[in-house]
Amino acid sequence: MTTSTPATLPRAEAPASGRFVLTPQLRTAVTLTALTLLGLLVGLVGEYVLRVPAVMWGGFLVAYLAGGIPAGREALHSLFVEKKLDVDLLMVLAALGAASIGQAADGAILLFLFSLSNTLQDWAMGRTKNAIQALMDLNPEGATVRRDGVEKWCALGEIRIGDLLVVKPGERIAADARVVRGNTSVDESPITGESVPIDKAVGAALASGTVNLNGSVEAEVTRPAGESTLARLVSLMEEAQTQKSRTESVTERWESPYALIVLVSVPLVYALLRYGFGLGVDVAWYRAMTFMVVASPCAVVISTPAVMLSAMAAAARHGVLFKSSAALDALAGVQTVAFDKTGTLTQAKMTLTQIVADDEGAALSLAAGLEGHSEHPIAQAVVTAARARGVTPEPVQDAQAIPGHGIAAVDGRGERVWAGNLRLAQREGAALTPGQQAALATLSAQGSSTVIVGRGRTVLGVMGVADALRPGIADAIRGLRDAGIAHPVMLTGDKREVAQTVAASVGLTEFRAELLPEDKLRIIGELPGPVAMVGDGVNDAPALARADLGVAVASGTDVAIESADVVLMRSDLGKLAGAVRLARAARRTVIINLAFAFGIILIVAPLAVAGKVPLPLGVVAHEGGTVFVVFMGLRLLARRL
Repeated sequence: MTTSTPATLPRAEAPASGRFVLTPQLRTAVTLTALTLLGLLVGLVGEYVLRVPAVMWGGFLVAYLAGGIPAGREALHSLFVEKKLDVDLLMVLAALGAASIGQAADGAILLFLFSLSNTLQDWAMGRTKNAIQALMDLNPEGATVRRDGVEKWCALGEIRIGDLLVVKPGERIAADARVVRGNTSVDESPITGESVPIDKAVGAALASGTVNLNGSVEAEVTRPAGESTLARLVSLMEEAQTQKSRTESVTERWESPYALIVLVSVPLVYALLRYGFGLGVDVAWYRAMTFMVVASPCAVVISTPAVMLSAMAAAARHGVLFKSSAALDALAGVQTVAFDKTGTLTQAKMTLTQIVADDEGAALSLAAGLEGHSEHPIAQAVVTAARARGVTPEPVQDAQAIPGHGIAAVDGRGERVWAGNLRLAQREGAALTPGQQAALATLSAQGSSTVIVGRGRTVLGVMGVADALRPGIADAIRGLRDAGIAHPVMLTGDKREVAQTVAASVGLTEFRAELLPEDKLRIIGELPGPVAMVGDGVNDAPALARADLGVAVASGTDVAIESADVVLMRSDLGKLAGAVRLARAARRTVIINLAFAFGIILIVAPLAVAGKVPLPLGVVAHEGGTVFVVFMGLRLLARRL
């Protein structure tokens, strides 16, 4: 058996290719599995209900062809190309062996279960290509370039070092570059995780894949497309996704030896009975085939999928999507959970958190009147807060944005009013009182962005704006600790002050700040494992893929969702603790199932060789073991997270 294991970009466009697509290969696998099941059902009806041999053999023939030919092709490829035996060959021969002694139904059941397992694996593997393609789609097809004094559109591969990119508001930056003319704000969250747009002036660096927000700039290209920040992310993704899960490695280790032992044992059993004990050809063949049917790993093969599929269905019912059984198994062993900050622990949405003013209503009214003329996320946070508190924005005229500072206007009495940072207050000749200075220092130490609002040279108030925490996130962290997660930690590209404040608010004692994607990838490898990474952004994608388990929130980017092994469909981190408990219950059940399935083989197979177990009893033992492990798995459907 060959083994393997509506989201939008924050303040940016989501890549269209991030969604899962039913590929022709997967469509074929689903069709063959359905045909195998249909043939099996028709054969059973023909044998036990209609008692019409033509219907019975016709149905079983369809099942054997639909389920056996793909498995046989894979078995021959492994045997002659990869020079190894696998369960594919064993399953096909076991099915044929069952048919040779009149148990075609048993063989058809084996082939259906085997086909179903391979189809699920094909589905899980398709996400690797989708994730990398979605990441590559963050680059535009090209950009407007000024070269030799002439502006023209250039495809991405035609952009050279030294070209001048002409970037308008709302456009995605096509290559790493440095600003040579203009001022703007740039959304860097897809690359760095920085929650607040970054002001860019002449000399500032621009990274490919980031989004220009509100100003036109010209920037000189400093790296070719193949060496850009986004290209490095793609490379990191490709490298990280080649890492095999522990489940895959274990499966590969036992699969070939088991198949070899059984395949070698069948002719040896026949030869021993025929020539060693002098049994007749028919009797020796009968016992050898009974041995093969009993030793065929039907219960072994289904024991893990029965548990995993049931657990995955239970989790999906509560909003936790596991992309493969390997992901569920990996979560069971996780000891460290690393969280991204922006969009994961927080909502990636700026919120007014504090107002320090003698008259809060008046200060907020003026600030909302000014910031209503700006599209900056901090400005919108102020406007939203005023609306939520029922404060009417004060009308202003002649509003003018001052890049890197804030906004200024004229009120109804003709007096100059303004809102912005400390540089703007100093530019307006306004002096903060000791209390206002203390509030500004406190907010800055907490990592909040600050808005100072004033009229003329008088400061009316100081406001703090920060990325709001997700509701219930502190309880979610506590729940993970109670579920047995020993080391929760936060990894973020944000400033240390911001990270420290957020970590303290949610109950985390360990955090790492000011990290680039490369840093997150390195730290994931250094943390005590197994490690799960929880994130939502493009910058988290390599770490999500590199970790033993990647967990994405559904409100994040398509790239993060495609890169992750688990998706929290309701973006509720509170479900993660329940998912951990479910995964550990599933692992315990798998161990019980495997012990039972192998126990049946070890006990019944020798008795079959000795002639103590006739074929009907062997089939009962074999199928009884299958029913038991399936029942054990179905129990998990009732689990709640």
